[in-house]
Amino acid sequence: MRALGLSGPRALATLRPYHCAMARVAPSLVEPSCSVRRYNGERGAHEHGFAQILYALDGSMELDIAGRAALVDGASGIVIPAGVDHGYCAERSARILVIDAPEQPGLSRMRRFAVPPHWRGQAPAPQAVAACVAAVLQAPGLLARRRIDLPRLAEQVQPALHQDWPTARLAALCHLSAQRFHARLVELTGRTPQAWLRDLRLTRAAQLLARGQPLETTALACGYASASALAYALRRERGVGARDLRRLNAIE
Repeated sequence: MRALGLSGPRALATLRPYHCAMARVAPSLVEPSCSVRRYNGERGAHEHGFAQILYALDGSMELDIAGRAALVDGASGIVIPAGVDHGYCAERSARILVIDAPEQPGLSRMRRFAVPPHWRGQAPAPQAVAACVAAVLQAPGLLARRRIDLPRLAEQVQPALHQDWPTARLAALCHLSAQRFHARLVELTGRTPQAWLRDLRLTRAAQLLARGQPLETTALACGYASASALAYALRRERGVGARDLRRLNAIE
């Protein structure tokens, strides 16, 4: 597991000191329950007497499930069977949706699944948890996914927004091919790499214009060929102009 620096049994052996002081295998469940767990870079290892279904509401988590690497994020979920040893390493500020579910045939093996778009970012109501378990059993399976750290990627791109950023260059920062990066970004955000980049450029441009920076200077700093190109993009994508942004700043 890359985030843990180890993989397989060695990773789990390293994580055992972080195991909570509780029974090794919790009692079996009668019906599913759901919780949202917040993490700040923690790691640990344990097993349960019930199955678990995980996906991220924010951030991501890397896992080692009986020696197999796995990842959960907003688009990729995982089924952890009952009684299976698993270690985890959570991203800082991660929020993970965890459904504890009774053992049943569809949850008897590790399986990656595609998180339905309408589930993302919010937890199900308590009365809907059983329906979520049923939906997971029918959800399409996924191949292994590689994590994309979007905040980190934005930090790397923002100081150089004046430069060209083809998809291949963005992908290289994530150690992915252009094709795989494109697919993962669309899966995670619903936007293509260039749409994601355009949003980053326009957000920065709006900040600079609100501070009173000239339109021409802002355009060049944010990767636009001319002031008119930036003005058009702001109108089309955000529905505002440079004067609107300066006026807002003056009011504040």
